Amino acid sequence: MDVAQVSVKSIRGKYNQRSRKFALRTKSSFPLNACPSTSWKPAYNARQNPDRAVIDFQIIKTHKHSRARLGRITTPRGVIDTPAFMPVGTQATVKALTPEDLIDCGSQIILGNTYHLYLRPGHELIADMKGLHKFMNWQRPILTDSGGFQIFSLNSLVKISEEGAAFQSHIDGSRHFISPEKAIEIQQALGSDIMMTLDEPTPHNAEKSQAEKSLQLSLRWAKRCRAAHPVEETQSLFGIVQGGMFKDLRRASVEGTVDIGFAGYAIGGLSVGEEKDLMYEIADHTAPLLPDDRPRYLMGVGTPEDLMQCSSMGIDMFDCVMPTRNARNGSLFTRNGKLNIKNAQYLRDDGPVDPTCSCYTCKNYSRAYLRHLFQCNEILAMRLNTLHNIAFYQNWMKDIRHAIEENRPFDLPQSLG
Repeated sequence: MDVAQVSVKSIRGKYNQRSRKFALRTKSSFPLNACPSTSWKPAYNARQNPDRAVIDFQIIKTHKHSRARLGRITTPRGVIDTPAFMPVGTQATVKALTPEDLIDCGSQIILGNTYHLYLRPGHELIADMKGLHKFMNWQRPILTDSGGFQIFSLNSLVKISEEGAAFQSHIDGSRHFISPEKAIEIQQALGSDIMMTLDEPTPHNAEKSQAEKSLQLSLRWAKRCRAAHPVEETQSLFGIVQGGMFKDLRRASVEGTVDIGFAGYAIGGLSVGEEKDLMYEIADHTAPLLPDDRPRYLMGVGTPEDLMQCSSMGIDMFDCVMPTRNARNGSLFTRNGKLNIKNAQYLRDDGPVDPTCSCYTCKNYSRAYLRHLFQCNEILAMRLNTLHNIAFYQNWMKDIRHAIEENRPFDLPQSLG
């Protein structure tokens, strides 16, 4: 059963801001209204700078029920079908899985974390090992974040200045400093296919003055990142839009970031504690302001519902630790909702996690066996659960792409919200 064939009973939510509403949150399908009109147009057109971007983004089809785009990103290391989900490989590994596992699950690109790889084992060592791809034996595309989110999550251990971020390692307390130029240097050493600019994420509850100050700093840092990587010979650079929960600041951030000019654009500072309806509202406002011919990446999002809702807004790329983290804690995604495999009800359940799933775990193991592994604290439990959740997410994205291709409305099981 695919995404577009599942009936909707009732979806929680309040997002019906006057003229904008998600029909998904009422019944059956969720076409979005047309992109809001705007007199502002990006000053920078990536097609006018063909030598700058090493990746190529092609929009194959636009969904007639929403702004969703079926696309393809071509990189030197392979093709990425969009909308796409990127499993998170924080420390040069997607926890519990091998690269072969990821390929079998349908993953075309993964995310690496600059902050963690900078601290351990170090970007110089990885460069000496001929780059992150060879180091971890993953030959498909890799996107690296700039480390900004992790650095600023250190709170009292970080100090921000115009020059960059001074912080203490969460591992051993050692002191470090990362500037925009340093963030680019680290990612160049890692050899990722897509790099991100260093930005200052804005807390969801920030006052407007704080959010504006933060986005202006992020814009100045973005210019420095662009200057540190002016020509994209083998690695592309994406810019990041900030602005907190304020629509006018989001627009200002888009204008400034697009005017600098990047191969793609990310929406940052969402899914950081705000209400889900507010996250949808800001993402829905921001996405159509970005250039049509560049990939759009929503950072750190999210649930299956999030992936579908935000794909409908015209988002092309997603990443989130949810499928892997949930798997390690016994929470598994199915077409009938999440289940906690540790629960006693699965003690004698000889069925697969999800009868509609053809992943290695579902084809070979019962719920009872997976519960047994967890009860015994066996490492295999984490591996088999992670295999399933990543396969579920990749199949979910495949179904979204098929729905766009066939112009079918998206439907969502109430239990997956």
